[in-house]
Amino acid sequence: MAAKADSGKSDRISTKSKISAKLDNPMRRKATPTDWSIKGELILNCSCTVFCPCVVSLGAHPPTEGHCHAWMGIIIDEGHYEGEDLSGLNVGLLVDIPGRMAEGNWKVAAYVDDRASGKAYNGLLQIFSGQAGGTTGLFTMLVSEIIGAERAPVVIERDGTFRRIMIERKIQGEVEMLTGKNNEEPVIVRNTKYWMGPDVIVAKGNKSRVRDYGRVWDFDGMSAEICPIDWKGERSFKYDKNLKKIVQR
Repeated sequence: MAAKADSGKSDRISTKSKISAKLDNPMRRKATPTDWSIKGELILNCSCTVFCPCVVSLGAHPPTEGHCHAWMGIIIDEGHYEGEDLSGLNVGLLVDIPGRMAEGNWKVAAYVDDRASGKAYNGLLQIFSGQAGGTTGLFTMLVSEIIGAERAPVVIERDGTFRRIMIERKIQGEVEMLTGKNNEEPVIVRNTKYWMGPDVIVAKGNKSRVRDYGRVWDFDGMSAEICPIDWKGERSFKYDKNLKKIVQR
């Protein structure tokens, strides 16, 4: 588990000066190959009225409402950034996309688990801004504005077919897997080329709201998805938890 951050620090990055200091906006961001990896699960709830058309169309099809408002929650079961352990941490994202996902112009805010060490916090910002390269490197092309980044108590729960997220009063949500003909198994879209991962569980939002950065969104009954993730940077190294060091694959 990553070390708990020092208390008393101001961790919200919302002004242009603070973003420039720690998290470059897109005109300055470039993906740099870095040794990192994240294995876990991504949960997403958005404003689409039917299951996300981006999964199959890879972002080419427009969202059902013409825009995509969404929150994402990332559970890191195992992970590292340049030797710093990320295992056990959570990350939340607020995502505002004006049109087709693949056309970019995303506006994003990041909420990093307040249990993260300083190095883990900065590493996660590098990963989720795309600057660390690898799986999330495409964010340097898709995200046009980083509207904020901060430490926060990001609580994500797994409870059978349910997933819940709570980031204070800023993001609160519950999604539920949809079952198929066999009520014991969820509906899964398999073997996709979706950037998150090849297998995506179909879900719906039960109770879901966003109240931050001027956004007032409600996603009750809207599209949701749950996706096992196995993301990594571009270098051929891995973090060995037993040896507690980076080793070549």
